[in-house]
Amino acid sequence: MIRLRRLRFRGGVHPAGHKQSTAEREIEPLPLPPRLYLPVQQHIGAPADPAVKPGDYVFKGQLLAHSEGAVSAPVHASTSGTVVTIEPFTAPHPSGLPVHTVVLEPDGKERWADRTYSSDALAMTPEEIAARVGAAGIVGMGGATFPAAVKLNLGSRHAVHTLVINGGECEPYLTCDDRLMQERPREIIDGVRIMLRALGARVARIAVEDNKPYAVAAMTAAAATHPEVRVTAVPTLYPMGSEKQMIQALTGLEVPAGKLSADIGIVVHNVATAHAVHRALRHDQPLISRIVTVGGGAVARPRNLEVPLGTLVSDLLDACGLKQAPARLLAGGPMMGLVLPHAQVPVVKGTNGIIALTRGDVSAGAVRPCIRCARCVDACPCGLMPLEMAARVRHGDIDGAVDYGVGDCIACGSCSYVCPANIPLVQYFNFAKGALANRREEQRKAEETRRLAEQRRARLEAAAQAKAAKGRQAEHSQAAGSV
Repeated sequence: MIRLRRLRFRGGVHPAGHKQSTAEREIEPLPLPPRLYLPVQQHIGAPADPAVKPGDYVFKGQLLAHSEGAVSAPVHASTSGTVVTIEPFTAPHPSGLPVHTVVLEPDGKERWADRTYSSDALAMTPEEIAARVGAAGIVGMGGATFPAAVKLNLGSRHAVHTLVINGGECEPYLTCDDRLMQERPREIIDGVRIMLRALGARVARIAVEDNKPYAVAAMTAAAATHPEVRVTAVPTLYPMGSEKQMIQALTGLEVPAGKLSADIGIVVHNVATAHAVHRALRHDQPLISRIVTVGGGAVARPRNLEVPLGTLVSDLLDACGLKQAPARLLAGGPMMGLVLPHAQVPVVKGTNGIIALTRGDVSAGAVRPCIRCARCVDACPCGLMPLEMAARVRHGDIDGAVDYGVGDCIACGSCSYVCPANIPLVQYFNFAKGALANRREEQRKAEETRRLAEQRRARLEAAAQAKAAKGRQAEHSQAAGSV
């Protein structure tokens, strides 16, 4: 049974979907490229540490870099072949800065590392499931790239009652999750049930926007024999895929500012993450590939491709063809995606789309002064006042922007989308967040310097006291000897 919720969150916008060119294109495998470029930083948290060296032969699924620290994720070989080098390589990020990268030359044999298969994943303890998910290198595949095992462990510290599975895919152009739900619904449902077991939650709610009727139908049919898993069609409204907004639309509950969703008993994961959990727990397959939508006005043959991680964006564009040189190249959708410096960057775990836009697609007109129409206020899903925040950031008043809630901004771009003056509001807010992060880092460094100085002072005082005590002891011994 399909349940349609009419609850919604405040604000939001209805950008043109641009999904028709790929919504009916089945997932196709992309052939192996000549080389794979696997950054050791494909997730939020500490970079992974290389476990191989140049010249090593590796098997498909073999560990290339192991996780470091509590928040990190390992990296595995997308195929069998030889490690050519480990060196800095351009990251899929607007900065274009290099990231330590394992360069792998495939041998075309697809020789798997030794694997074990499990038919009783649901009999594992929550700790065992989380450990397996962590070892598989699974991260949030909706774009957030937070290590999935860390979120699955939240059940040990919070009373989690509901697992929300995000199938919203509200960004324009993207259809990779839609196709995944249509073509592999049983695998997703199995992954959801395994995640329920890990969290100790009672029920899973799978939310799909109501502009994806075939995905809703496929997921509902796959969940029919599992009463703990419910599929809900939610209204099509951007940014429905944002965690807090989806929770509000699905359950009517709000996550308080500065709190985690787990604080109100809910944990959110993406449908592609659930599919990856199924593969990891049932087939011992780490996260080595993902579905990517390749689209945009500059693409000749838009497609949904299953891509080995580490494949260059240029290889995807070659496979789909270009009608013209892109005016802008995005990793992800046009609302929250990252502008890529060029096509010689790799597909990583969080890459759900490669969108090549034409000049006509990106033309927004000149930036004009704010007319204080307050459309941005109406559109903000977080209930903020973007015009006031931007005014303070423009004048260097970061603390004033903080007072207006810039820290709660989710950078969804709804305010920029509706602004008739074409003011790049989100850029101001991201600048402010960067300035705040720098300030916190400077404070951390100052506190660390102060701590080290205090430790040094304490050591010097202790040494001086020990020296004085030794001197007094010597004087006392000398006096006793003279008597």
